[in-house]
Amino acid sequence: MMVSNQQELAVNGEDAARRQSQDHDVSPEEVLSPDEIPPPTGTGRPEDFPVNDYKHEVESVKDDDDGGISKGQAPSFQCSSSPSVMQGNKSAVYEKVGEEGVKTMSKFTLYETSTRFYLVGHDALDKRFRVLKIDRTAPPGHLNIFEDDIVYDKRRIDQLLNTIEEGNKNTGGMKLKCNSWGLLGFIRFTEAYYMLLITKRAQVAMTGGHYIYQVEATELIPLTTGSTSRFARDRNPEEARYLSILSSLDLAKHFYFSYTYNITRTLQRNIIRERTALSQNIKDGPHDYNEMFVWNHHLLEPASRALKNTYDWCIPIIHGYIEQASLDVFGRRVYMTIIARRSRIFAGARYLKRGTNDLGYVANDVETEQIVANKLTTSFHAPGPYMYASPCYTSFVQHRGSIPLYWTQDNTGVTPKPDIDINVIDPFYSPAAMHFNNLFERYGAPVYILNLIKQRERMPRESKLLYEYQKAIAFLNQSLPEDRQIQYKSFDMSRAAKTRGQDVIGTLEIIGEETLQKTGFFLNGGPNYEDAAQVQNGIARTNCIDCLDRTNAAQFVIGKRALGRQLQALGVIAGNTVEYDTDCVNTFTHMFHAHGDTIAIQYGGSHLVNTMSTYRKINEWKSQSRDMVESFKRYYHNSFLDSQRQEAYNLFLGNYIFAQGQPMLWDLPTDYYLHHKRPDEWSRETKLQYIDWFDPKFLGNLSLPPALGPSHELLRKGVDQFDDYWIEYYRPLALSSFTKIFSWKMSARPRYLPDGSHHPGTWDPSPFAPRKQPQEPESPGKKPVRKGVTIIDPHNGDGIFSPSATHADSSTKQSILRESKSQSTLSNGTNAPSDKSRMTQWTLNQFHDNSLNPFVTSAEEEEYKQYISHPLNIPLVVSAEEPSYESTNHDFVEYVTGVTANIGNTDLNKEFDISEEDFADYAEFLTVSDDPLDVTEEDLGKKRYKAYKQWLRGKSLFKQSKVDPESR
Repeated sequence: MMVSNQQELAVNGEDAARRQSQDHDVSPEEVLSPDEIPPPTGTGRPEDFPVNDYKHEVESVKDDDDGGISKGQAPSFQCSSSPSVMQGNKSAVYEKVGEEGVKTMSKFTLYETSTRFYLVGHDALDKRFRVLKIDRTAPPGHLNIFEDDIVYDKRRIDQLLNTIEEGNKNTGGMKLKCNSWGLLGFIRFTEAYYMLLITKRAQVAMTGGHYIYQVEATELIPLTTGSTSRFARDRNPEEARYLSILSSLDLAKHFYFSYTYNITRTLQRNIIRERTALSQNIKDGPHDYNEMFVWNHHLLEPASRALKNTYDWCIPIIHGYIEQASLDVFGRRVYMTIIARRSRIFAGARYLKRGTNDLGYVANDVETEQIVANKLTTSFHAPGPYMYASPCYTSFVQHRGSIPLYWTQDNTGVTPKPDIDINVIDPFYSPAAMHFNNLFERYGAPVYILNLIKQRERMPRESKLLYEYQKAIAFLNQSLPEDRQIQYKSFDMSRAAKTRGQDVIGTLEIIGEETLQKTGFFLNGGPNYEDAAQVQNGIARTNCIDCLDRTNAAQFVIGKRALGRQLQALGVIAGNTVEYDTDCVNTFTHMFHAHGDTIAIQYGGSHLVNTMSTYRKINEWKSQSRDMVESFKRYYHNSFLDSQRQEAYNLFLGNYIFAQGQPMLWDLPTDYYLHHKRPDEWSRETKLQYIDWFDPKFLGNLSLPPALGPSHELLRKGVDQFDDYWIEYYRPLALSSFTKIFSWKMSARPRYLPDGSHHPGTWDPSPFAPRKQPQEPESPGKKPVRKGVTIIDPHNGDGIFSPSATHADSSTKQSILRESKSQSTLSNGTNAPSDKSRMTQWTLNQFHDNSLNPFVTSAEEEEYKQYISHPLNIPLVVSAEEPSYESTNHDFVEYVTGVTANIGNTDLNKEFDISEEDFADYAEFLTVSDDPLDVTEEDLGKKRYKAYKQWLRGKSLFKQSKVDPESR
């Protein structure tokens, strides 16, 4: 393929920039820019004070209040200096990508020329950069990417970009295309490839100092040489239709990612993996992402074939739901996090994806993890230091998924509840065997099944699956060891909710306690807490027909039982249960309700039909009307919109890939063969053993490897080699505000909790104190007691009207709403003004009298005089001239006097009582070293590292109470 002169000039310019930088040596004065020259030592004068001159390198990236960014325009690239000046700055040694190179890049800038895209990756401090070059002239169906293995600093990346700009001046130069927070991958339909970028993000959670973000906006950029508008006009109809189908999948809703935390795995798996690597002295191995939950797996495949380090550039995302909330326990914060991960395999809409496929993957497979911790920004390390051994983090995992049998529902008619058909009768239940073997691999044994489908029906519908499911479990249990068999429990939740006298919640509480006794939960711990540390072995698998409404209510009750044990393990409560109608459970209910609504929208098209209010029989009329509306919305989506949503899933997940000679996606009569194996492939694969259907190594108990300290090799490399995520939160010299700091926003009181400041009587601030609603019955069948009503007669002197009361009785009684006649009447017969502090208790007559005879108190009069004496024109610049005392507000005079007293004083250190030690400490704080996270031996003598020295000795930084597990 011929290469244009402009391309050769650009490519040669890049190589020349490297060679020239290595051939010349310059003095330090030439290397350092004016902004990088350190300030002189302070002399006490204002002009010699250390100045925070931190600047964002990319000005087009603007942080929003929610943590996102706004996309900038595509202006022409501005050279930082002329080529002649750049010739004198060619020095230096480039870093190679590897153990010492930058791996985590949290911001990307995309530049474009007429023939290439240049994706520049930034680290968290904007000090080191990497470049990814993407060819725009590749023929259709080809993706040409070059990954530069050089790590640049700020000066060298400017030099490289300037050289590229100079080499492409004749063809329009280089322009800034956009700024982004991550690359999701590459996708192709019928012609050229597209690049998918994250252009806006929002912080939604934090655990162990790791940020978790939600995708707020994305941009799909075609890798073609033409402009976007011209390419849009020249697209073929099939290409445009595929783009329209993909756009129906809203990537700005419920997609999440993290730069430094593996959100595709549970907290328990991540901790065990890290501690195992430390105990075996294993260096950073390959990424341990669970591909089952990586929703951009199809988009990463072209990048994995072209890049050496795919995950250095591309970010895996999960689909589901993440929310975090905090509890204020008398000044001590407890954080609750819910992470729901949807499986990308056999994913789709409600009636179009039922049961299981040939590989044992079920529809609506969701893994729900609840993390309860009393730390937010503190790492997973324990004092000592012991790596990944902090006892402040607990988790509990549940699973939901469709019944692992071959069954479908025909939704072509108008029936709201189509019949259930069991398509294939497999006497060996091979898909169910593969499904449970996968559960053993992911969670261990035992698997506790809670089946909530109906058991008694006039016309068998759900019950057909009930009996077939029971047969499958009985057959599979024949081969399992007795102590590792699948535990099965069926509960007709729908019938119990409609039967008088049945306690649905109480029954679920018993089931939840039984589940926790079998599986346990995860509690991390170090050498001093090994007796208390535990892991979760096994999983609670809950299902109904849709795995939405009844399943979410049952999982909430099980999660509530686990929440009590997690709080007890953290030393927050003495018992192992939390009561309903408390702030703690109300917050957890709100989070789980939002979690269930999101999963229901993604699978069924509407919110939950039956919520916890339905099963607890709270506000029955209101909940019934809401349930009817949601049922109608779900029916409408399933009948008219699910087919479009299924096409978008198949295209984004790579279930359908365009090929010449094959039918288009919209021409397929069914997508059955997109999710199941082809019949001609069955004979070429090894058949599953019908008796030994499980892997014995998956049945063993999980355990925590011993807690160890960092090795000498890790300490030699520095903190940023294994804990570089801290720099994402603790940004040196970065100016911010409280509204942009997620940990500060987490401390705000949740909006759905009652405020005790206006509550009558004694208010218990504990989040574990039950708060009954007024006039709320103790049980659903018991009516509330009606309170008596007192009617105030405005013409009655005592303020109380009672038909049976005599005149003598009324003359002796006094109402709390009115003052007695002796108190409200002066000696001259006029009415005395009422107390304004009791205005809420005034009667109608008192309001009428006070409106006709207005008055002000002495305090109000003084406040009004002070208000009108305030100067109308306040100078913006404070001068040494003192204002007049006669006509000026005294508060203003006092303020001006306090400021002007220091004007003209040359020694501000003495005026503000700043010691030389504090001044030097502040000046040193403004100087950011190359490795800002590392603490050297010289730093340990400083005051600000006093707590860190105690932490190194094994003492906690956050001892707050005797129930704190770190104080035991």
